[in-house]
Parts: sequence; structure tokens; C-alpha cells
Amino acid sequence: MLLLLKALPGGCGYGTLDELFEVISWAQFTIHDNPVGLKNVDGYYNSLLSFIENVVEEGFISPNARHIIVSAPTAKQQQSFWRNLRNMFLRSLATLKLEEYVPYWCS
Repeated sequence: MLLLLKALPGGCGYGTLDELFEVISWAQFTIHDNPVGLKNVDGYYNSLLSFIENVVEEGFISPNARHIIVSAPTAKQQQSFWRNLRNMFLRSLATLKLEEYVPYWCS
């Protein structure tokens, strides 16, 4: 299943960041395999993204885990990303044989 996970500028302070990082960590621990989108309007999340890049450079987050977060400065650019992702997902469903699919938590 494809889920749309997005964080918008603003919110209620630390609670929004807590929920954002919780969903990111779920992807890192393979609880889900969906990217997390940041709508980076007017560079709202630039400082956060710079911090994350620095943490990756220091080796505390793997480069693969860094790619969980997807950001775009405009709604139009982000819609394009999500549309492409949805199309890739739908194409993969078309070739999936259900009898061959075993969720990772069942193995």
C-alpha cells in the first residue's frame, strides 16, 4: 500500500517535529517503506534539512536513510514527485503475483 506522508510548514511546535521524526524512524526501521515529504515553502525546512545533511556527513544517519525524506519548495513540484511515485507503485502492482508476496513480518 502506498501512503502519502507529508509535513507542512507551521504546526504546533515540537509536536509536529516529534511526529515527523517518528514517521521517518518508522521508515528507517522498515515499519513502512514510504518516503516522507516536506513541503519546504519559502525554505521553511532549510535549516532542518541542513542539520540532517550534517548528521549524514558525520555518519550518524546512513545515506540510504537520508533518502526517506523528500522535499520540494512548491506544491506543484511535490505533486509531480508523488504522481511519479504513485505511477511506479501502480506499475509494480501490475507485475506482482500475490502468491509470491510474503510480507517481511511473516518471514
